[in-house]
Amino acid sequence: MTNKSFHDNLEETRNKILKMGNLVDDAIGSAITALKSRNKDVAEKIIMDDEKIDKLELEIEQNCLSLIALQQPMARDLRFIGTAIKINTDLERMGDYAANISKIVLSIGDEPFIKPLIDLPRMAELSQEMVRKNMTAYINRDREMAIKAAALDHEIDHLYNQIFRDLLVFMTKDSRNIRQSTYLLMAARHFERIGDHATNVSEWIIYMATGERVELND
Repeated sequence: MTNKSFHDNLEETRNKILKMGNLVDDAIGSAITALKSRNKDVAEKIIMDDEKIDKLELEIEQNCLSLIALQQPMARDLRFIGTAIKINTDLERMGDYAANISKIVLSIGDEPFIKPLIDLPRMAELSQEMVRKNMTAYINRDREMAIKAAALDHEIDHLYNQIFRDLLVFMTKDSRNIRQSTYLLMAARHFERIGDHATNVSEWIIYMATGERVELND
């Protein structure tokens, strides 16, 4: 911990959380771009860039722990710091899922898709929108914006279920479709999990803003 003031360190933590959100947003967008175009170079870059997210997670965690240990924050600031630790973890996991989708791109390779990708790109768009709304809610301590972000997870879950049903039909009709269907289903599952972690972020933002612990999307 440097000799910067307590509030300067709080602001640094806040800015790093926003940077993490931007990196995750970019990773999700790049992952679906790589998948749609089966672009191995983009996929490999996402996987390598995940190290930046991991490194930033450690920096934020260390910053938060140092603030708690050395500064003895008051209740409101302590809630902000504790929330930052939780949001930090969820964002890092979202980055991991984007990297996992990129690994699926490498596994599928150049083989043609068994069906047009329609629902997966929509899942990616919704995931990015959740991240962006949550970062806006985080900046402004905006409970209602966090709730709006979490509400998008319902559509992500619906799309996941639709993809599951569609791919099951493809696998049943022709066993040659099983391999790629499995990969696409895994990608859909990763987007679904991104939505779950984004919902967690919404819940933590509400706690930060109000002190209220809520369970969204149950």
